[in-house]
Amino acid sequence: VQLQASGGGLVQAGGSLRLSCAASGRTFRDVHMGWFRQAPGKEREFVALNSRSQGTRYADSVKGRFTISRDYAGNILYLQMSRLEPEDTAVYYCAGGSRRIAYSALISTTAYDYWGQGTLVTVSS
Repeated sequence: VQLQASGGGLVQAGGSLRLSCAASGRTFRDVHMGWFRQAPGKEREFVALNSRSQGTRYADSVKGRFTISRDYAGNILYLQMSRLEPEDTAVYYCAGGSRRIAYSALISTTAYDYWGQGTLVTVSS
């Protein structure tokens, strides 16, 4: 699976952005997909996931503000981000995995085999 993320940019606190991740190379519906982010000097962290069989899940820090969704026809994964905060500033990565993974483990980077190149989101205060 090849992944291409886009949609990042500079936004003021309280604003919104929608990230997109175009997938190609494998049947998209067979892959569990997620968004991760990495802020300067920090480890990559889980943001949200979408599994066709197991549903969606969000990190506590974004719950109620971010929404993950998939367009199966267009092979695109989205992350709608609202009420953005300066703490959301990071490089955002989309990821996909095809191995059968326990739902609880899907928040780990090790559950994903395919990664996009990242898109930078900067939230100004």
